[in-house]
Amino acid sequence: MQYMTLIYGDETALMGVTPEEQAKSAQTWVDYTLWLKDQGTHVAGDALYPTSSATTIRFDAEGKSLTTDGPFAETKEQLGGYYLLECSDLDQAIAAASRMPLRGGSVEIRPVMQFDDEGNPRMP
Repeated sequence: MQYMTLIYGDETALMGVTPEEQAKSAQTWVDYTLWLKDQGTHVAGDALYPTSSATTIRFDAEGKSLTTDGPFAETKEQLGGYYLLECSDLDQAIAAASRMPLRGGSVEIRPVMQFDDEGNPRMP
């Protein structure tokens, strides 16, 4: 079963961080990714550029789209990255996500709906 872990944090917390602190933090994420690979649970994962680089497409009830710059989300935490994990169950996904070197913020874990060749959802 695959699980998407969505990593949320306050992207303004990175303002004023020294290059040395950035490098140290980046290394903790590299180490975590290598640990996931050693466990055999890593499928994919990446950091995202700040929300100021986002583009949002909104759809009305008729399906017409409107594209705007930015996420326009009034939240304290922004989506900053993700990992896609292959785990035997939710408990294993929680255990893996609990080891993230996140300081502040939160991680949302969601099962990924997978489909068979005919487009039918596979049941977990």
